[in-house]
Amino acid sequence: MTLDVSKILGPGGLIQRRLPHYENRRQQLQMAEAVVEALRDGRHLVAEAGTGVGKSFAYLVPAILHATSDQIESPSKRITATTNSGEDGEENKTRRVIISTHTISLQEQLINKDLPLLNSVIPREFSSVLVKGRGNYLSRRRFDIAKSRAVQMLDDGEMMQLQKLSQWVKETKDGSLSSIPFRPMGGLWDEVASDSTNCLGKKCKTHESCFYYLARRRVFGAQILVANHALFFTDLALRAQIGFGILPDYSAAILDECHTIESVASGYLGIKITAGQLRYTLSKLYNPATGRGLFAAMGLDRMCEEVNKTLHLVEQFVFDLDHWMGPDRGDAKRVSAVQIVSNTLSEQFLNISKYLTSVADNSSDPSKHSELSGAASRLQGIAGDITAWLTQRDDTLVYWLERAQTRSGLRVDMHAAPIDISGKMRELLFQQVPSVIMASATVSTGREGGFQFFQSRIGATGSRTIQLGSPFDYKNQAELIIVSDLPDPSANAAEYQQALPAMIKRYLLKTGGHAFVLFTSYGMLRKTAESMQSWFAEQNLTLYSQADGTPRGRLLEMFKENPKGALFGTDSFWQGVDVPGDALGNVIITKLPFSVPDHPLLAARLDAIRNAGGNPFRDYQIPEAVIKLRQGFGRLIRTAQDKGIVVVLDPRIRSKYYGRQFLAALPDCKIAYHSCKK
Repeated sequence: MTLDVSKILGPGGLIQRRLPHYENRRQQLQMAEAVVEALRDGRHLVAEAGTGVGKSFAYLVPAILHATSDQIESPSKRITATTNSGEDGEENKTRRVIISTHTISLQEQLINKDLPLLNSVIPREFSSVLVKGRGNYLSRRRFDIAKSRAVQMLDDGEMMQLQKLSQWVKETKDGSLSSIPFRPMGGLWDEVASDSTNCLGKKCKTHESCFYYLARRRVFGAQILVANHALFFTDLALRAQIGFGILPDYSAAILDECHTIESVASGYLGIKITAGQLRYTLSKLYNPATGRGLFAAMGLDRMCEEVNKTLHLVEQFVFDLDHWMGPDRGDAKRVSAVQIVSNTLSEQFLNISKYLTSVADNSSDPSKHSELSGAASRLQGIAGDITAWLTQRDDTLVYWLERAQTRSGLRVDMHAAPIDISGKMRELLFQQVPSVIMASATVSTGREGGFQFFQSRIGATGSRTIQLGSPFDYKNQAELIIVSDLPDPSANAAEYQQALPAMIKRYLLKTGGHAFVLFTSYGMLRKTAESMQSWFAEQNLTLYSQADGTPRGRLLEMFKENPKGALFGTDSFWQGVDVPGDALGNVIITKLPFSVPDHPLLAARLDAIRNAGGNPFRDYQIPEAVIKLRQGFGRLIRTAQDKGIVVVLDPRIRSKYYGRQFLAALPDCKIAYHSCKK
């Protein structure tokens, strides 16, 4: 039997033989065939597959066939090509495909459900593995060191957790953070986690049983790697900086939830220095409040004084940055000038780093040498980042400051990110990897194509595209309700805000809760939630508000457990949230999700479009908002049995010229126009 995707995914194929009730979808097979062609031809592909298409199988099956193309299958047995295990960096000769996702839930679905099923039905040998960053694994050597220095390095709470970890280490099979039955304190985990800067490699006596290297051997021996976007783009950035990354080489990359690529990649292709990072790094060497730290454990009193001095300089540095921002400049401000404050830190960090290196070089203990060298390397990196940020060394980045008042005091963070990531993405990804497959349920701006915006933003211009609608019957499953005579939220913001609660109440009563109410700003969410709290109590409905500070995941679980109410959410609830069934029957969209150019990075990107002769509103803000509205709408119908309403409380979708673009991009469903006066 010669395998192709139709014999696996098609009617009567291998999956349906295994799962008789499996629903074969024409769109799924179309997408799979497009992925096969892209992998075969060494081309890049952007695939939009609506909810219900089954896009994970549509790219997993071609990925498996591509990675195992050197194998010959037979009905009775599997014949496997000779491979190299790739231990400790040696490359595996079999093709390798990496699959990157944005959310943990999708990674878990792929690694725990989809891939095991395909492994059981496809007559070829392949292995798959979830790839985690090194810091997710406990280091046996560092754990032993932490136990020996517990009194000098850890506080009482951390010491109690260290005792619990001792039992876990004896029982764990993978040694990863996610398998610990409790959440370790950050300071404790930092002491015991595997760290490339102080790893002894094969010289370490625990190398053979090292959790990280055991995982790494599995990674190098696997054909299908599953990772998250953060790790994927960290790897890309490292390859650009030092010539190699943390992932093994791969012949193809599949980026699911690809609509998040620009925002995620931006964060890993720039600079970020936080006040907390500076304080934390120094306090690991010496913490004046507790008298603990590496230098205290080594009895280096003079260096303890030096760290204390540097901590004071950090506070002065933060004060100077805050003063530069001014009292009425908001929480974020672009920095266009170099050396806005004196660099009192880089030299101080380098001096401590040099001292650590000197002590390390004079140490005959390999473990101590590694630990001190690692600490020196971290300080050196921070010093370099501070200098690069203050001097604006890279003119392709936009630089800005963000500040916030926290329980532990004022926080001022230094950021820099590419104004345009397309060039970096072409250089680091699309010109290096033969085939990159990008998939999402919502990545285009309309029913018929509209991929140009996404392609231009991430440097994938010229890639192939395929657009596949959802198999769901939106005409019978969903109704779009537009309240067309509310005040314009842009021209009459105060009147709109005043009218908003009454409209939300009306449509919550229509469905008895079971609703998401999606906002475009925390300010409006908070104000609306405060004005409606008593009404929710009167109606015996529960208000789940993201403004309360409850973690996003917990808020969603609470809503699923008791959906008789409404979840008020902002940006993170417009996408990547799955509530199938009766729990969610109503999505209320308060405003069209236009990005407001009040953030320095967005303002710089809009300026760049304007300076190039474009129209920022037409060329960026409208297409971005169209895609986000489609994502918000997509929260409602998750299965073929779901039914409900989507309510848009922004009259501009009907009154403005661009409203037609929004309506044309939504699924073909019933549309009803309501008045706020009825």
